[in-house]
Amino acid sequence: MIDVETFRLLAWTWDVSTAKKYAAGRTPNAQLQPRNWTALLALVVIDEAHAETVDLAEPLIAVPASLGGGPLVIDGWHRIHKALAIGVERLPVIMLTREEEYACRIHGGEKGYCRVR
Repeated sequence: MIDVETFRLLAWTWDVSTAKKYAAGRTPNAQLQPRNWTALLALVVIDEAHAETVDLAEPLIAVPASLGGGPLVIDGWHRIHKALAIGVERLPVIMLTREEEYACRIHGGEKGYCRVR
């Protein structure tokens, strides 16, 4: 059995394992202010014990929002949680391209714009 890490937000799901392959070796190309993500954090299940162990130097991975607006973090919510808890003001982010986002997306989006595995 292949172990695939995924991130689900509402009706959308991404293959985080694939996203990490795209991000591997890249230099962060953006920064995020954790306090701006507090509202969305309420929609994510956080394992407190795991959050205590995460490395805030590891860049988050974000994708362009398909429906407009700003980027969406698909990997790094435990880091956002920890940063908020200890007062870190900025976190590094690797922003994937729209093509990479589509390659990582398992489900969600407009009709005809989702993949089923």
